[in-house]
Amino acid sequence: MPETEGEGFFFTGFDKMTHLGFFFILSVLLFYGKIKYQHNFGFRTLTIFKIILISAIIGGVIELLQWKVFTYRSAEWWDFGCDMLGCFMAVFSYILLHKLNFNEKID
Repeated sequence: MPETEGEGFFFTGFDKMTHLGFFFILSVLLFYGKIKYQHNFGFRTLTIFKIILISAIIGGVIELLQWKVFTYRSAEWWDFGCDMLGCFMAVFSYILLHKLNFNEKID
């Protein structure tokens, strides 16, 4: 009997949720490293852009490796989309927490 996605411990969509979670954590750790390196919570749009770019490059390289090198794995646009969604969730969290910590008006 062939195994299908969703049997056992893993459920349908587990892979996508894993991509989202890992890239959320990656982006949060990048923000944390930026804050520790600069010793302040300064809000910079360039930093956000850099973190999004780094996450996009890492996600893209992973999918390219799955497509060309590790042929037993499959590369999917949905995986890359979930990578970026996790990154944007971290960016949103950073912006929201930054504004709340410094009592800035949230528009």
